[in-house]
Amino acid sequence: MATSKITYTGELRTVSVHLQSGTEIITDAPIDNQGKGEAFSPTDLLATSLGNCMLTIVGIAARTHGFNIDGTEAEITKIMASDPRRVSEIQVKLKFPANNYSQKDKDIIERSAKTCPVAYSLHSDITQEINFEYL
Repeated sequence: MATSKITYTGELRTVSVHLQSGTEIITDAPIDNQGKGEAFSPTDLLATSLGNCMLTIVGIAARTHGFNIDGTEAEITKIMASDPRRVSEIQVKLKFPANNYSQKDKDIIERSAKTCPVAYSLHSDITQEINFEYL
C-alpha cells in the first residue's frame, strides 16, 4: 500500500496526504529558490525528519528502560550547499527537560538517537552534528 499522495497545486506548492491517517503537509519552495517560503520546503522536511526520528527512537528506548523524555525538544538547522543544490549539513540540538537522568539513561539516549532510521538513511556526505543538552 502507498504511504502518501502528493499533489502539485501550483506556485511551487505541494500538498501531501498521509494515506493511513489523512493528515496533510503543505510544502513551498524556499524564498532563496523562487518560492514563497510560507511552509516547510522539501529540504526542511528532510532535515526535520532527522529530529523527529531521533525523538521517536529515544522515546521508544526511554519507554523500554523506564524513564521519561516528555517535553524534550529538537532544534534543527539545515545548511545548504550549491552546485548541485543540496543539503550539506543538519545540526540537531536535543534539549531534555530536568529529569535527573542517570549516566546510563544519557548513554541510552545518545546511542539510540544516533541510530534512528533516518540518520542511517541519509547520504554519508550530509554531516550530522548532534548535540545533547540536559537541563
